[in-house]
Amino acid sequence: MDNRNSILTDTLPDQAIFALDIGTRSIIGMVGMPDGERIHIVAIERAEHTKRAMIDGQIEDIDQVARIAGQVKERLEKKLGCRLNKVCVAAAGRALRTESVTFEMELSRAQKIDAESVSRLEAGAISEAEKIFMSREGKDSDRQFYLVGYTVSRYYLDNYMISNLVDHHGRVLKADIIATFLPTEVVESLYSAMHKINLEVASLTLEPIAAINAAIPQNIRLLNLAMVDIGAGTSDIAVCRDGSVTGYTMAILAGDEITESIMKEYLVDFDTAEKIKAEIDEAEELHFTDILGFEQTITRESIFESIKEASSRLCEEISAKIMEINGGMPSAVFLAGGGSRLAGLKEGIVEHLKIDPKRVAIAGNNFKINAYSEEYDLENPEYATPLGIVISAGFNIVNDSYRITLNDRPAKIFRNGSFTVMDVLMMNGYNYQDMIGRSGQNLVVSVNGKRTVFYGEKAEPSVLKLNGEEAQLSDPVNAEDWIVFIPARHGKTASAKLSDVTSLDSNKKVTVNGEPVKTDVVLKSGDRIEIEEFVKEADTVEKEEKTFSEDRNDGRSVTGSVNVAHTPVSGIRLAPAEMGSMNIASGVPQEEVKKVQEVRGEITVFLNDIPLVLPPKPDNQPYYLMDMLEYSGLDFKNLTRQVMLEVNEESGYFQQELHNRDRVKIYQV
Repeated sequence: MDNRNSILTDTLPDQAIFALDIGTRSIIGMVGMPDGERIHIVAIERAEHTKRAMIDGQIEDIDQVARIAGQVKERLEKKLGCRLNKVCVAAAGRALRTESVTFEMELSRAQKIDAESVSRLEAGAISEAEKIFMSREGKDSDRQFYLVGYTVSRYYLDNYMISNLVDHHGRVLKADIIATFLPTEVVESLYSAMHKINLEVASLTLEPIAAINAAIPQNIRLLNLAMVDIGAGTSDIAVCRDGSVTGYTMAILAGDEITESIMKEYLVDFDTAEKIKAEIDEAEELHFTDILGFEQTITRESIFESIKEASSRLCEEISAKIMEINGGMPSAVFLAGGGSRLAGLKEGIVEHLKIDPKRVAIAGNNFKINAYSEEYDLENPEYATPLGIVISAGFNIVNDSYRITLNDRPAKIFRNGSFTVMDVLMMNGYNYQDMIGRSGQNLVVSVNGKRTVFYGEKAEPSVLKLNGEEAQLSDPVNAEDWIVFIPARHGKTASAKLSDVTSLDSNKKVTVNGEPVKTDVVLKSGDRIEIEEFVKEADTVEKEEKTFSEDRNDGRSVTGSVNVAHTPVSGIRLAPAEMGSMNIASGVPQEEVKKVQEVRGEITVFLNDIPLVLPPKPDNQPYYLMDMLEYSGLDFKNLTRQVMLEVNEESGYFQQELHNRDRVKIYQV
């Protein structure tokens, strides 16, 4: 029974699905209504591109694609007697980028691993994978990609392989992942074309995922099967086993290869060559007019001979990609798409795969498992993608993206299954640095052999809320949830000039990297600064004993005393390292005296991630790293392991001066 009368209203009911398959050669529109365990396809329309607005499945001319899509939409609206406002679409697999990477994350100390730490590890691995393929392809680092999906091959904890990190104790986390990305322009051009004809994108998936959802129903995916959707510009490939899709890729050859061979052989335009290709199986002889105006009659056998080489290349490429993504021979192969009906293609796949001919079939027989129609022949393999889009949305195989809101806009969701906040963010163009933030790079120089660090500005943390509550990356996301995310602001890189290290006057000899310097210069990391100062004559003062504490190169601290005889000296040059044990009356520059005399206020440091407010010392002295030992909670009389000292994620030393908002770590390895 035709139930279309139930949807003849001003707008399509919420349960109805309108899908558009935007292909290289044509656009197919399909409308379905869920009916029990199947979907009733009530309307199908198709329109050809009048010019090449699509290249290899990717939109080149947005206006042209929007115009043809608008025609399909209008025809369907007239046929149904209602308006179409929401559309389900699929992005071409042509632009997919897949990368394998190993990523390591070291925690500040050995600790119990929680789900949030695992999410950060995976986010870091995904961003690293994107960075690798962008670098290899010479892409601009600012170019964004959407995460389509990723698989963790294995985890490691402190270099030991482990199946699940959560609740184990350790410090060094590592993961091997395979991540797949889609360039933002592929998705944004698709959205732009839809917006031009007043359509809201209700769900978005990938063409190979949609096609396999139609060609290979869930109930037979326990078998190792491959699906090839052969279009005009690309051949999308997906494989499944053990109940789920395990990988997808694409071959760079498709139906256009055959068309172009016919064009060259018979001197015809593209449309004529397409017509010849479509009629190979329908007649023994074909008649056409070439570009010179001559009428020609050719036999079916001569056409097969002219396309033999191109067809062989296509079959070889498809077979190689199937073997690559599947890791070996599949149990069976389904051929879908308009190109799948090309005469001799099935036999070519059998030959190159060296598979039993009974294990390669044209898709279509399984379409009736999930869909039916009283007016249309749904077994047409060309319907694999549009039907797959309808089935995916109708049975919620791919989550409808409008059901998850990110920053007041529908989130883009490419696959089915469960999601975390991190998944949603990375599927919508955010990366690891947006979530975690990056402190400004430190500037490290050497002053008289002593390492001196100018710290970069700390990152401003990201803001993440799920349904109005503070959230973590590992939190699960459900239908109708809404996420607010403000990316972290990266800290500024540290900068310093020579004048920030020492004053420049006639009493000093200053060199940078061995070269004498007379004027202020901008410092670079790795610069070696040497300062020698001439000490002027001083009045005789009383002899006094000064204590000193100095860090030796071997890591031990030496304490002692020095008798300084304050007699007039002249012509003696002392390096600052020697002057460091002298008191103010013994030659410390006046600007250093002023610095000591400044009144110090309270400071806040983060000791092992816990804020600690330190009031001013009675003697107005600064706080040093060794002052934090008493707050660390460690029993220094009964230590069993080596103690690590860190300040702002760098190795620290006992007499390192602390500053406001420094992050201090004191822990046993």
